[in-house]
Order: sequence, then C-alpha cells, then structure tokens
Amino acid sequence: MIKLISANWKMNLTPSQTESYLERFLPLVKDVTDREVLLCPPFPSLCVAQRMLEGSNVRLGAQNCFYEKKGAFTGEVSIDMLKELGVFYVIVGHSERRWIFGESDELINKKLTACIETGLRPILCVGERIEEREAGLTLKVVETQLRIALSGLEAYTDSIDIAYEPVWAIGTGNPATPEDAQFVHAFIKDLLSQINPERKGNTRILYGGSVNPSNAGQFMSMGDVDGLLVGSSSLDPDSFAHIVKSF
Repeated sequence: MIKLISANWKMNLTPSQTESYLERFLPLVKDVTDREVLLCPPFPSLCVAQRMLEGSNVRLGAQNCFYEKKGAFTGEVSIDMLKELGVFYVIVGHSERRWIFGESDELINKKLTACIETGLRPILCVGERIEEREAGLTLKVVETQLRIALSGLEAYTDSIDIAYEPVWAIGTGNPATPEDAQFVHAFIKDLLSQINPERKGNTRILYGGSVNPSNAGQFMSMGDVDGLLVGSSSLDPDSFAHIVKSF
C-alpha cells in the first residue's frame, strides 16, 4: 500500500504565494516516486496550483466540498467544480469544519456519499476533543464518527482514506505520541474489517496533529500509520519537503 503524505494549508497562502511555494517545492520532491504527495490549498489558489502541478508527481486536493451538484447554496463549492480544476482528493469532516462550522456526522455522510458517487477521493477526518480523551472516550468517539459517516457506504471503504486527527493535538505543538497514534489506527483498521470484511486492509489511515519534520519519521515507523495529514508544517516548502522525504 503506497503511503500518502498530504498538506492541508487551511486558510493560508494566496494565489501568488502558492506560485512562489510551488516554484520552491516541486524541485525538492521531483524524484519522490515511492509515496503519494498531495497539496490541499484554499479554494482561490486551486487554479494556480492546477497549472503548476500539471505533469508533476504531486496531486491536487481541496479542503472541503458540498454534496449538491449545483443550486442556491451561496458560498459552497461543488464536486464537479473541483474535478474540473483537476482536484483528485478532498478533505471531509476536518475537526475545524465540525467544531467551528457545526458540521454534523450526518452532513459529513452526505459529502462522502457525493464524493463516492462522482469519483472524487475523500480523506475522512475523525478524532476526539481533549475532554473526551480525558474521559476515556477516544475509541467510542472515533467509532461513532466512522459508523455514521460510512452509513450506506460500507462497501466502499477502500475508496476512502481516513485521517485520525485528535483535536487536542491540532496546531498545538502537542502531538499524540507515535504509540497513541498506532493504538487508534489499529482500532480503526479492526473496525473497518468489521464494517467491510471483504476489503479489510485496503484503507489507508493517516495521522494528523502537530506533525513536523522532527517527528514525521517516528509516526511513519508505526505499523498501522499509512500516511500523514500535515497542517502548519506544510506551509513552508522546505519543511514539507523534509517531511515527504523523512522516512
């Protein structure tokens, strides 16, 4: 199973900054062939990224999508719009979408369904908040998020990547330990084998949450960590290139 190293720039880097970033980044990773590299810029930078990534070994992703094809949904972006821009992946259910913008598991299920129906590959994010972790509810929270998000999509688990992102670790500089990540990743893989026994072992599980050049290799040394979803450390091209090549 090829590993996936993904950058989530969040609400950072303008189109002109994206161009400067890629001028620096692409030469640094041009020889990487044994893992998938993915950049997820904000919507206004997708056009620039599409142009500059054409013919490269780096894929283009989006940070969000809507489940309807078109209509009176001011501010939303459809999957067809993303696909026309050369987007192959889309992040769905990131904790910031859940906790800042109030996205429910049921809404996330609708987005996943739309992605599967239209051939855009989703990266489904799951993870617990600090109070849930302290209450010993990590596995219960992750299982609930997964079961609702995958409702009706049980046969398509190998068309989805899953990112375990403990909310308390995102952007805090306080990541989970590699052993913590391995424990939850192993749980997710076991749960997926129950949900879709015929395709068990075919879903990549990524870790995200304060990943940086110093700890990326440690996370990737864990047996059930199949990739990384990198936030702030992906905003610098040298830093992210180091992460891409760190294992």
